Amino acid sequence: MTLTKADLVQQVYKTHPSLTKAQATDSVEAFLSLAKTALISGNDLLLSGFGKFNVKDKKSRRGRNPQTGDELTLNARRVVTFKPSGILRSRINAD
Repeated sequence: MTLTKADLVQQVYKTHPSLTKAQATDSVEAFLSLAKTALISGNDLLLSGFGKFNVKDKKSRRGRNPQTGDELTLNARRVVTFKPSGILRSRINAD
């Protein structure tokens, strides 16, 4: 099962009875916008008890097309990685 943005809005709406559905939507959208802005600008995003999103620079490297076998150069790029907090990791692995 995948948790969607609509699911997040619904959960915020259910757990905060003082908010309207529109306010819950605005809250989720505001958080996601702040998170995207931080990552796009190259900043890491740390959510205590959840984990840390890091922006890493990857150098250009040699690669190959698996269909044709042709060699090519993969351009340098930035990627986002996620490292869960110890709390989240232990909760996920608790069975």
